[in-house]
Amino acid sequence: MACAGWTGLLPLSVCLLLTCGFAEAGKLLVVPMDGSHWFTMRSVVEKLILRGHEVVVVMPEVSWQLGRSLNCTVKTYSTSYTLEDLDQEFMVFANAHWTAPLRSAFSLLTSSSNGIFDLFFSNSRSLFKDKKLVEYLKESSFDAVFLDPFDGCGLILAKYFSLPSVVFARGTFCHYLEEGAQCPAPLSYIPRGLLGFSDAMTFKERVWNHIMHLEEHLFCPYFLKNVLEIASEILQTPVTVYDLYSHTSIWLLRTDFVLDHPKPVMPNMVFIGGINCHQGKPVPMEFEAYINASGEHGIVVFSLGSMVAEIPEKKAMAIADALGKIPQTVLWRYTGTPPSNLANNTILVKWLPQNDLLGHPMTRAFITHAGSHGIYEGICNGVPMVMMPLFGDQMDNAKRMETKGAGVTLNVLEMTSEDLENALKAVINDKSYKENIMHLSSLHKDRPVEPLDLAVFWVEFVMRHKGAPHLRPAAHDLTWYQYHSLDVIGFLLAIVLTVAFITFKCCAYGYRKCFGKKGRVKKAHKSKTH
Repeated sequence: MACAGWTGLLPLSVCLLLTCGFAEAGKLLVVPMDGSHWFTMRSVVEKLILRGHEVVVVMPEVSWQLGRSLNCTVKTYSTSYTLEDLDQEFMVFANAHWTAPLRSAFSLLTSSSNGIFDLFFSNSRSLFKDKKLVEYLKESSFDAVFLDPFDGCGLILAKYFSLPSVVFARGTFCHYLEEGAQCPAPLSYIPRGLLGFSDAMTFKERVWNHIMHLEEHLFCPYFLKNVLEIASEILQTPVTVYDLYSHTSIWLLRTDFVLDHPKPVMPNMVFIGGINCHQGKPVPMEFEAYINASGEHGIVVFSLGSMVAEIPEKKAMAIADALGKIPQTVLWRYTGTPPSNLANNTILVKWLPQNDLLGHPMTRAFITHAGSHGIYEGICNGVPMVMMPLFGDQMDNAKRMETKGAGVTLNVLEMTSEDLENALKAVINDKSYKENIMHLSSLHKDRPVEPLDLAVFWVEFVMRHKGAPHLRPAAHDLTWYQYHSLDVIGFLLAIVLTVAFITFKCCAYGYRKCFGKKGRVKKAHKSKTH
């Protein structure tokens, strides 16, 4: 009888636990970044809205993806550029990587394709020019800021209004994640970004790793010069990049140790890799027809991400030639001019349900640019990959997957039709690639909490507690020489040298007293005998 009573109370208890978050609904300011960055951040925002929080999204009026059908308050501000400017600058940036990819901080600074960054970095100035919007934000009394740090706008807003912040990112420019979180990052086994090294570096690679680290410290402040000038102007005090990043309460990082190499982390760094993964749905009838027509050979999914619209003609023809030499049907998301040598087994589409196709049992391989969203969808669905990284973290993502035996990386500048053909045949026919990616998929899915729920929890945690100061290390309050204990080393070295000097002097004095006098007596005795 008692058991029946407890059984009846169980559903009620579960309902109370699930709805407890609604009782503490708060007010959240969201400052997103355009493009693919918004896809996963949006899922967190939507769940926070469903949990009853009052969410205000601040975004530029000119954007590709932001603010579409959001069920919350959206505030826009005018920008100094048009959508045509944005499209043109991104096209210049994307096309440049088919000829000379950016592989260092210096090349990032000196590249002629940096105009897109100037547009994004100008967002902060545009926002603060809108006095009505700034006044509205000031009077709204937000509990926290949920932001993407890419353009610096959210970081400046958080500092301006003295609000606790939750950063949502794959990483940051240069070394500022480690510096902002005061997280150790030994150069002996943690490769710097853009290099495409594994954690098992050769001596030559470790040398390059140190050089890259030095480059970051020398050139990254110049790359972010516009952000710092705008921040200093708004905050009316000189500002460094560290000043902007160091007050972050929680870092929500879109990675995990299935993809990344093991490394030291800080307690306010939360890993939510695979947050974009979800259970695949049945594919639309159009794509199901393509899959059925492929027979026993199955399909290959090919997408270079939502932001890459076109490929140089010669490279596109080389790719098309390779695709025509495999028996699988290739579904290629491509909006550029179709290559003249496109084979019958290759179908061009302007859009495809990527995650749903990767989850289909007839999918044999995934050709990807190795962006973090695509990589995790490949991991979640257990599909071996051929990776053609172009920019940003893509080189590093590709190297990590290749090191784990889950795919093959191709250099987009040097690859030939034969290289792509061989890579596809390898990942499709060599069973080890499928076994390795399935092992990674199993590891990734074996977790106590789903990434989306984890992200929502920590945003709400910061809102409830007005930050997370108990997770902030004391390293933030130390000078550089205190952090490296140079003052302690200097003090102890001075003591050792002082003791050594006194010991030496005492020994020398004792020697002179004990042996110096006898020596003089002997010499005097000898002189008398002569």
